[in-house]
Amino acid sequence: MKRSFLLLYVLLVQALYGAWCCVGGSLHCEYSNSASLHRPHSVSITEFGAVGDGVTLNTKAFQNALFYLNSFSDKGGAKLFVPAGQWLTGSFDLISHLTLWLDKGATILGSTSSENWPVVDPLPSYGRGRELPGRRHRSLIYGQNLTDVVITGENGTIDGQGSIWWDWFRNGELNYTRPHLVELMNSTGLVISNLTFLNSPFWNIHPVYCRDVVVKNLTILAPLESPNTDGVDPDSSTNVCIEDCYIVTGDDLVSIKSGWDEYGISYARPSSKIKINRLSGQTSSSSGIAIGSEMSGGVSEIYIKDLHLFNSNTGIRIKTSPGRGGYVRNVHISNVKLDNVQKGIRFTGTYGEHPDEKFDPIALPVIEKITIENVNGEDIGVAGLLEGIEGDVFKNICFLNVTLTVKKNSKRSPWKCSNVRGYSQWVSPEIACDSFKESIFPEHSSDCFGLSENKLEESSGFSKSPWLLSW
Repeated sequence: MKRSFLLLYVLLVQALYGAWCCVGGSLHCEYSNSASLHRPHSVSITEFGAVGDGVTLNTKAFQNALFYLNSFSDKGGAKLFVPAGQWLTGSFDLISHLTLWLDKGATILGSTSSENWPVVDPLPSYGRGRELPGRRHRSLIYGQNLTDVVITGENGTIDGQGSIWWDWFRNGELNYTRPHLVELMNSTGLVISNLTFLNSPFWNIHPVYCRDVVVKNLTILAPLESPNTDGVDPDSSTNVCIEDCYIVTGDDLVSIKSGWDEYGISYARPSSKIKINRLSGQTSSSSGIAIGSEMSGGVSEIYIKDLHLFNSNTGIRIKTSPGRGGYVRNVHISNVKLDNVQKGIRFTGTYGEHPDEKFDPIALPVIEKITIENVNGEDIGVAGLLEGIEGDVFKNICFLNVTLTVKKNSKRSPWKCSNVRGYSQWVSPEIACDSFKESIFPEHSSDCFGLSENKLEESSGFSKSPWLLSW
């Protein structure tokens, strides 16, 4: 009877959500909606006058092709084929039930003229552009209120040619916040896979207010000194899977967000049920995985596994501030390898910068139930800098089986803690902070989110009950 009910439930979920079989501790990120991978209607961008010489501006060709393909959205959807070549373009809008396919050797080039990146309103959960007050430039590939969109190919490339934007930013010559390479808003059923992203003007991939998103098999590259070129930033989004990506950028490889101060609190769109698997890369200025600092709508149910970071600034970081409000809870991070990383694990409770003066300074974030286990690191500068907020202690922070070999010439204490409380077990070097003196097992295992069952069994002597084994 139990098995029949479980099978019925799984079938119902697949029927309701079509393509999705994530997120959770042992679930996989797979896209199983074959209709989206085999569109009945297909056209090439060349049929609309596009020229792949890297010089001709093809914005109109992309716009016209997508306008034409929109007539097939209720007939099984359509595919826009981009063949080998250098396809220069400004910003263009996607449509629902679309596959944008970049063939081997195909490169979509972002225009180096800001006039080809239209200016749009700020996100309601931010209240302004992220780096400048007011409006912002729209992303190169953009869409909102869409369903069933696939951006993929035979490892084609999307190149933002961002160096000119980085220079404008450094020289204070911008009037609006820089654009992303891909931003999809208020959309459902998204897949971005098997591509290379280069030189984004700002964040690379930004799903915001989205549901059911798969990002996998990507290479994302930008110079280590390029400003704010985050890899993937899921923002106020639910059911997101990020897998098998290699990212080298000038900022966070992945940053989970949910709005900024009073705007994020008011908009109240959390990020939840996010799974990140098999991520590797490098960032000399920022973090492999970051949560925040814009997290005012809340962040929860985050599962991160198999992270490899090398020659970088910080491994894992949670960033927030008084005035943020919101919460970060129920986060589980495991199987992390760090090589030559300056700061292994970092919590920052005073990561300043507010959108304006209207924020509430007593809107304090809730940071709780963060579990980090099975971490190994060599050539580490500082094992952990754990800084909460006075009067707002981060609690139930758990470290299990963490071994970080600190550089021999380091003169700093391997762990520094303030306004953070939790539990630790099998941690080397030992966390010499009174707030982490107690062990996890056996009394405090329930305070630690998502501990692996095998660790629970071997450490507590508990075993699975017979009814669990019968499933």
